[in-house]
Amino acid sequence: MKKLVIALDGPAGAGKSTIAKAVAEKIGYAYIDTGAMYRAVTWKFVQTGHAYEDEFIGELSEKMVIEFQPRDGVNHVFADGVEITNFIRTPEISKLVSPLSAIARVRVAMVAQQRRMGEKGGVILDGRDIGTVVFPNADLKIFLTATADERAQRRYKELIANGMKVDFEQVKADLVQRDYQDSHRPVSPLKQADDAILLDSTGMHIEEVRDAIIKMIGEKEK
Repeated sequence: MKKLVIALDGPAGAGKSTIAKAVAEKIGYAYIDTGAMYRAVTWKFVQTGHAYEDEFIGELSEKMVIEFQPRDGVNHVFADGVEITNFIRTPEISKLVSPLSAIARVRVAMVAQQRRMGEKGGVILDGRDIGTVVFPNADLKIFLTATADERAQRRYKELIANGMKVDFEQVKADLVQRDYQDSHRPVSPLKQADDAILLDSTGMHIEEVRDAIIKMIGEKEK
């Protein structure tokens, strides 16, 4: 059967990374966490202590090498050889990643890496512009979403589980703000591709969403 390129797009907190990883593990596909790539650039920038300048950040992103190493059920993220898996999920990075990922040079650099990773098929990529920009000819496009309340609750539980002290209302406000920023940015805005399948995961368990997508993949592979 043909190995597909699967694009999984959607807003913040929709569970894209969790679902994409679960699907990939179940069917033996490679999982490319594009959101983690932009977070990696954000983390690298923060480490420099440099003032926020588009040109500096763009140049930084072009020089970076980002890698994924799946191990023990975790998709470990490395930036220039340094593991940053846990460091890229902090509220500080979450607030900065949206404006930073809107920088044209950063997107061009990351899209180039993403296309190299996925060109042979057998991959699932999640993000906000996979089906519209990165792989507009993807074999299967899915737009995964959920209500703002549910997405905020998921993100809140994730942060609490990682030992962070956060306020639910602030988490929700940050998520809604990011939705606005992502959907209104001039470069590669968040939007559902015309040929993407809409999947609203509100009230669904992870296994239900995973199995629904695996069914779609099976039909496409045939």
